[in-house]
Parts: sequence; C-alpha cells; structure tokens
Amino acid sequence: MEFADVLRRRKMVRSYTDEPVPPGVVARIVERARKAPSAGFSQGLRFVVVTEPDGRRAVANAGGEEWYTERGMSTWLSQAPVHVVVCVREEDYHERYSRADKLQADGTEIEWPVPWWYADAGKAIMLLLLCAVDEGLAAGMFGLHDTAACREALGIPEDVTPVGVVTIGHAGAAKVEGSRSKFPWKPLEEVVRWEHW
Repeated sequence: MEFADVLRRRKMVRSYTDEPVPPGVVARIVERARKAPSAGFSQGLRFVVVTEPDGRRAVANAGGEEWYTERGMSTWLSQAPVHVVVCVREEDYHERYSRADKLQADGTEIEWPVPWWYADAGKAIMLLLLCAVDEGLAAGMFGLHDTAACREALGIPEDVTPVGVVTIGHAGAAKVEGSRSKFPWKPLEEVVRWEHW
C-alpha cells in the first residue's frame, strides 16, 4: 500500500468485528512501532499486547468504558480483539542522558524543557495506527482514566507509565460518529505558520 493511501485510510475506529487478528500480524505491527524515533536513542518505550478477553476488559475498564456506555456509546474498547498498551520508562531517558556523549559541559544531565518520553510514546502510537492500516486492519486509540488499575491488571512495574492504548482489529459495520464527523478540520492557515508566527 502506498504511504498516501495509508494516511488517507487512517481514522479512529470505534467498532470492531469478533474476527481475531493473526498473532504474526500483531507481532509485525509491534516490531515496526518499537522502532519509533527516540530522544537520544533512549529506547524508553514498552508495549503490553493484550488479546485475551479478561485482559481487554480490564484495560477497557481502566479506559473508562463504563463512562462511555452510560452515554450511549458502544463497548468498542473491550470489543477490539487487540489492545497495545503503550508505556514509557522515564528512567531510560535519564540513564541515556547521564552518559558522556549527552552530558552538558558542566557534567550534568540536561534540564528537560519537555518530557520527551511522552513525545516518543506519541510517535509509537501513530506508528501503531499506521502499521495497522498498512496491514489492512482498523485501529483506534483511547486514553487511560485509571493508570493504576491498568498497571495492576497487567503487572506493569511502578517505574513504567502506561500512556495510552491502541486498539486493532477488523472494522465493524456500526457507523460510530466521532469528533471528526462533528467538527471540520481547522483551516491550514490557522495551524501552520511560515518562517515566523
């Protein structure tokens, strides 16, 4: 599939069929996503792939599925046959930037004006979404309302932070109206500046 086609087809899917995704396909998607750009090649990303129904329900609960269903939305969070919980280990960045080639002139670690570990998680999330589309699948994403519950359900260590969950599967027939269908894209001139603000 051409990259332009992948971009055109990428959307946040909120309905999935029960058809499973072959483990080899899931492994290929995660293998590609783990190669997301990483600040200083810190490689602080961690992924937890969840395909068992009980695990998916636990992750969906941590994502607030009940809150959504109370407002008339479907159970798409737990319905998706694959969850990829994207996590970061901040300490990997501090360890990397404590090495000689990254230390400041005075021998100290840089001050992080932006927590790049979260930027790296965002890069990985986008790669997961695009790789799923490239494999002919559908994908969506949800945030965690209760990271502690997710951490406990999946045995995620305390020094690893769950950031978000990418759902992967075969798109269901249900047409679920999301924000994109309610709001237009902002005009290009509102979001892009050239040479100066």
